[in-house]
Amino acid sequence: MKKYETMFILDATLEEAERKELVETLVGVLKSNGGIINDINEWGTRELAYEIDKHTRGYYVVVTFQTESSAAITEFERLTNINPKVIRQMTIRL
Repeated sequence: MKKYETMFILDATLEEAERKELVETLVGVLKSNGGIINDINEWGTRELAYEIDKHTRGYYVVVTFQTESSAAITEFERLTNINPKVIRQMTIRL
């Protein structure tokens, strides 16, 4: 299995319950498409290095996972790109 790490930045103005539900949903997308989650590390709210879509702060989440197929990554990227509550995301292969 190939190891990956994905970081996504959520809107910092989200309520805690809404944020936790969104993180669970996004991690669930990886799991439902054959991904095995190794670690979920929530960094919390931080200042962005530069303004993104009028946001200056974001809630950072880093997920380390393994998968055989790229379907999990493709679906995750598709859903995060259309979700207005996700400011930015990036996935790399470890």
